[in-house]
Amino acid sequence: MHHQLVKHYENRVGWLRAAVLGANDGLLSTTSIVIGIAAATPDRNTIILAALAGMIAGAMSMAAGEYVSVSSQEDTEKADLLREKRELEQIPEIELKELAKIYERRGVSKETALQVATELTEHDALAAHAHDELGINEITQAKPLQAAIASFGSFALGALLPFAVSISAPIKEMVYFQYGFSIVFLMVLGAISAKTGGSKIGIAVLRICFWGTVAMGVTALIGHRFGVNVS
Repeated sequence: MHHQLVKHYENRVGWLRAAVLGANDGLLSTTSIVIGIAAATPDRNTIILAALAGMIAGAMSMAAGEYVSVSSQEDTEKADLLREKRELEQIPEIELKELAKIYERRGVSKETALQVATELTEHDALAAHAHDELGINEITQAKPLQAAIASFGSFALGALLPFAVSISAPIKEMVYFQYGFSIVFLMVLGAISAKTGGSKIGIAVLRICFWGTVAMGVTALIGHRFGVNVS
């Protein structure tokens, strides 16, 4: 009998979070900017410039923010590992008992827990403590540069849609074209992220469409009011 392997999604969490957040922000924030400007003034050059500025500034901001955030996480992980390495050198017996206690709390018998802790310590003590005591492993380990590049690329990719629409859509219907294309792609993005992450597609799509519509609606209203006041 063949057993079907169960899919797990933990190894996707890091890059998926950065990619989805970046693409969603790129699409939604740039579209909102363009809609606000288009509602205020029917000048194509101004709209295109706003889209380009929003795309570049947003991508840089996302990359910088992600790099700083993940770098802080990496610094914390390195400090924890350094402290753990020092303790393993100074008090190896206590660290061994501490590791065994972790396995006991998971339901393993005292004798088996000590045996497992001893064998793992002999193989790679720091790796065992990093994984089971600190919760640090290759999948969840912070990677600042990778996160920054993913955020920059995904934001820019998401922002390309409203930028392209600002160039090609009829100027009088710019707001409607921007909203229509963006809401469709937000639905696609929500479905892809839900499918990849193993969550329910319907809820993800409804959530992203609702908040997307709110964001674009508010900026359209502000742009319209600003345009009316100026004129």
